[in-house]
Amino acid sequence: MYICRNWWLLFGIIIILTIGTRFYKVTEPQHVCWDETHFGKMGSWYINRTFFFDVHPPLGKMLIALSGYLTGYNGTFAFEKPGDKYENVKYVGMRIFCTLLGATTVPLSFLTVWDLTKSTNAAMLSAVFILFDVGLLTLNQYILLDPILLCFMMCATWGMTRIGSLRHQPFTSSWWSWLIFTGVSLACTISVKFVGLFVVLLVGLYTINELWRELGDLTKPISYVSKHLMARFCCLIMLPVFLYMLFFYIHLQVLNKSGSGDGFYSSEFQSLLKGNSLYNATMPRQLAYGATITLKNHRTGGGYLHSHWHLYPEEVGARQQQITTYSHKDDNNLWLIKKYDTDDIPSEPVLVKQGDLIRLEHVITKRNLHSHKEIAPISKKHYQVTGYGENGTGDANDVWKILIANGKDGDIVETVTRDIINKRCHVIQI
Repeated sequence: MYICRNWWLLFGIIIILTIGTRFYKVTEPQHVCWDETHFGKMGSWYINRTFFFDVHPPLGKMLIALSGYLTGYNGTFAFEKPGDKYENVKYVGMRIFCTLLGATTVPLSFLTVWDLTKSTNAAMLSAVFILFDVGLLTLNQYILLDPILLCFMMCATWGMTRIGSLRHQPFTSSWWSWLIFTGVSLACTISVKFVGLFVVLLVGLYTINELWRELGDLTKPISYVSKHLMARFCCLIMLPVFLYMLFFYIHLQVLNKSGSGDGFYSSEFQSLLKGNSLYNATMPRQLAYGATITLKNHRTGGGYLHSHWHLYPEEVGARQQQITTYSHKDDNNLWLIKKYDTDDIPSEPVLVKQGDLIRLEHVITKRNLHSHKEIAPISKKHYQVTGYGENGTGDANDVWKILIANGKDGDIVETVTRDIINKRCHVIQI
């Protein structure tokens, strides 16, 4: 009884100190701080349902947006740069939400060490280390992914230790609850930032150790070990995978309006976004000579084949017009497809097929897509690609051969969905 009372007293002190330190002046400063520029802006995009591209998985940003939406933030603040004043902006809800999740790391560290050691001194010491860490305190009080990530990481770690403490009560309702809790925490961790995979590794190694211990118990049949294996497979692998995909499904359902991230994705995907130039657009299914097209590369982040009036600098091959990729929509992404041996546009549609020899004329500059035996400026194992000629007139190095990915002779090139491989280029989508 004395130990129980002492435990709750220490835990209560930790909770009080956590609240006092984490929520003290949480609304200050009243301006955009640090990476609030990014994650506050992304929260606004979710509220406005505007599609964007980011390197991190979506859960943390969706939770920030949800907390802002529920506390009255309308998604109109620009979050342009650090130092911008929050004037008539209901940002406090998002700050408090992130602080609340970040603050859980202190009591969770107490609980985790207690489950590992059953020592109140060790648990108290670990919590105090986290409590008075100024770096963690600073991270907690802003609209960032880090406090959300740390919360889920600590939940996964605590769940792992709880399962270990219940090793003599397997397959009870409590044991299953903690196993599911751990799986959900793992899913949430990797759905905030990919660095959460390190916690997945930790839990995985711990689980292997637990299964090895069960396998070494010769008093139990092999079917018993198989049950342990299947339980962990379902709760610690299949459940996190399902939830991870579910979070992305929600992300794609919410962001249904065109935004700055469109250019990273295929034209077919862009046609699903409201406000996009391709949304509900009609276009010929099959490609014909004389069509103006854009070409999108699958292997370099989805950049459009692009050119402009600038020339390559001296000493990097021929000083001819630059050919690049560009992730945003631009008139400099437009190309005219022509037969290799004539500039005449057929009066009747002539479809482009597998094996055809073509020329691609840049619409703005009237120069052809061209390659020759000059080494590329960056990738030295490849040849330089340039814009060459005047008003569509060039030379034999402007000729390209159409090869459809997994296609055969006679196949017709189709827009949006068909992958083609140009003679000297990567896989390209029209």
